[in-house]
Amino acid sequence: MAEISIEQIKKLKELTGVGLTGAKVALVDAGGDFDAALTAMREKGLTKAEKRGEREAREGLIEAYVHSGRIGVLVELNCETDFVARTDDFKTLAHEIAMQVAAMNPKWVSDADIPTEEIERKKGELMEAAQTDEKNAKKPADVLEKIIDGQLKKYFDELVLLSQPFWKDDSITVDTLVKNAIAKLGENIVVRQFKRIELGVSE
Repeated sequence: MAEISIEQIKKLKELTGVGLTGAKVALVDAGGDFDAALTAMREKGLTKAEKRGEREAREGLIEAYVHSGRIGVLVELNCETDFVARTDDFKTLAHEIAMQVAAMNPKWVSDADIPTEEIERKKGELMEAAQTDEKNAKKPADVLEKIIDGQLKKYFDELVLLSQPFWKDDSITVDTLVKNAIAKLGENIVVRQFKRIELGVSE
C-alpha cells in the first residue's frame, strides 16, 4: 500500500467536504490511491445528494454576472437555509453557473422544462432527415428510432443547462457540479431559473 500523507488527507477533505478521519479511512480503503479514494467518496456523496434532492429549497441567492459589458446573466440558486446561502462555496457555485449561462447560452434549466411541442418538432425534423438519408432509410424501424433518440438527446443536452459539460471542467456536467455541492454542503440545491441578455440580440 502506498504511504498516505497528511497532505493527501487534507486535499481529499477539501475536495469532498468529509472530516479528516473520513478522508484517511477512504485513502486506506483505496490502498493509498488518491484518485480511487476521491472517486469512491464522490460516489457516496452523490448517492446522499440524490436523497437530499427531495428536500425543499427556498433560501438562496440571485447571482448577477456581466461579461465584457455585452452579456448579462441573472441566476436564482436555491438551498434550504440562509446559513448555507451565505457560504463562500454556495456563492462560488452560483457564480460558476452564471458564467456557464453566459458562455454556453442554454435555453432551459432541466429536461423537464423543455416544451413537449419543441421535442416533437425536433424529433419530426430528425425523422424527416433520416428518411431522406439512403443509409438510414434502409435500416429497421427500431434501429432508426434508437438513432433518432440518440440524436435528440445530443441536441437537447447542448441546450439544457444541467446537461451541459461544465465550462471549467468538461469531464463533468453542470448537474454533477451541483450534486457535488449538495454532497459537500449537506443541503438540497436547486437551480430555479436564469435569464440571459445579450447586447443586440432579442429573443
